[in-house]
Parts: sequence; C-alpha cells; structure tokens
Amino acid sequence: EEMNRQLTDAMCDVYFASTVKSRANLLQEGRSQDAIFVTGNTVIGTLSLTISDSYHHELFDRLDANKRFILLTMHRRESQGDAMKEVFEAIYEVSAEYEDLEIVFPVHPNPNVQALAKQMLDGVEHIHLISPLDVVDFHNIARRSYFIMTDSGGVQEEAPSLGKPVLVLRKETERPEGVQAGTLRLVGTDKKTIKSAMRELLGDRECHNRMARAQNPYGDGCASERITQALAYHFGRAERPLDFASGVSDE
Repeated sequence: EEMNRQLTDAMCDVYFASTVKSRANLLQEGRSQDAIFVTGNTVIGTLSLTISDSYHHELFDRLDANKRFILLTMHRRESQGDAMKEVFEAIYEVSAEYEDLEIVFPVHPNPNVQALAKQMLDGVEHIHLISPLDVVDFHNIARRSYFIMTDSGGVQEEAPSLGKPVLVLRKETERPEGVQAGTLRLVGTDKKTIKSAMRELLGDRECHNRMARAQNPYGDGCASERITQALAYHFGRAERPLDFASGVSDE
C-alpha cells in the first residue's frame, strides 16, 4: 500500500491530506506546499449516510439491553497465531469477570481467524461470534458499543466520530494522530496489557469519557466540500479553502 501511495504521489498535481501530519510527510517528500490541502478524511463524512437512529439488527435481540458490549475486530496477518491467541485469552478472561459485559466479534472470513475464534470463543457465555458486517451494519453496531478493540486502520479513524474509545491491538499504528489526540490507545497483543486496559475502561468512567470525548483528528465530515473547493482553487475558480484543523500537531 505504501509503495502504491508513493508511486501515485509522484504523478499527482494536487494532494488532499487527511491531517497536518500527512501534510508534513508530503512536504518531507518534496511536494509543493501550495499543492497540499488538509481536508480531513472523506470516510468520516460517510457516517452521516450510514448512521440511523431507527437502525435495528437481529444481534440486538440477542444482547441484553442492560449490559455494555465491546465490539472486537481482528484480522491482520501479523496478528494471527500466538498474538491472536493472547488477545482471545484476554477477552475470555475479562468477559468472565464482569456480569454486565458482552463481547461482539464479527469474525473475519480468513480460515485462520475462523478456526481460532471457534476453538477459543465459540459457545462461551457473553461472547457473540457473528458473520462479517457491511459498512452500514458495522457503523450502527459500533455506535452502540461501549468501546472498540481492533487491529483495523479504518476503524481507528471512524470510531472517534462515534464517541468510542479504541484499544488498538497492535504494537504500532499508521494513525499516530489518534494516539496523540487521546482517542486511541496502543495495547499490542500481550494478554496482561490488554486485560489491564480493558479493566481500566470498564471500571474508570472518567477514563472512558475522556477518550470518548476527544476530538477526532481525522476529520469533521466536511472533507468532500474542502476537496471540491480545493479543485476549484486549483483551476483558478475559487479562493483557497481553509485547512482542516484537528488540534493535533505534525510533530
């Protein structure tokens, strides 16, 4: 993906950067400052099209409305094997500690993920293994979760706009802005670390709220409007649009 991005960048005349850090990376690569527009990510704008107050899914009929639920996603190749086993063990053990907690896990179709999930979590009380979700289902189910655990990049950008803290099941992330803003926390795949982070979010309301209320550094839903105006500016038909200000520095 990174190779394709750099190859594409070499051919471009205009750049729409999601964040100020993305702009800094482009400048470091020698791109013209006048050609770079900080717009936020268009994915944030799609939430206005997918989220619905009247949304219902059969999953909600199986969940206890009086309990909190954690939404889990995990699929990356580097996560598979022993790392994923550690995460599943942490999920299993913490879910058994809290009577008011359920886990929802849309299991990725990869056979390695399917096999381990069924071996370790299938049939466990309070843990729901479900089929993969389309974007509308995922956004609306995520919106009702208490917090999210994931190794997905896209979810790290979407969740803050839904007011959901994210425990990132990786040792590093291409979304450092979210960590800096306080919406994401890197917990890796060590069982002890994951259990500690889960307990903190479940037991410390102030900690949960602080992460939930942090500003999304990846956009405010207006990226498409900024891109449209930037294109008009590029062709001499409008004023240069103001950059998206995430409140996160490019350091």
